[in-house]
Amino acid sequence: MIKIHLSRLLGEKRWTQKKLSEVTGIRPNTINEMYHSFIERVSIEHINKICEALECDISDLFEYVPDETPVTGKHLIIEEHGNRKHKKDTF
Repeated sequence: MIKIHLSRLLGEKRWTQKKLSEVTGIRPNTINEMYHSFIERVSIEHINKICEALECDISDLFEYVPDETPVTGKHLIIEEHGNRKHKKDTF
């Protein structure tokens, strides 16, 4: 799993989500989704803008924490129509 530390970084700078949105030009909804770790995809351009604005490194913004149950390799199921599921998602 990837942890997003945007809330901590904003708190350290005493910035609001609104200020980050204004400084970077990133939509407020996108900032909010990152802040609450609801986002599933992040553009490299957004990562670059956030790191530049907050004067941080990408490793300050994101952290990799291994999943308790692996979701790749033998734990991945590919169905006939090409969709991929994890074994834990099957019934």
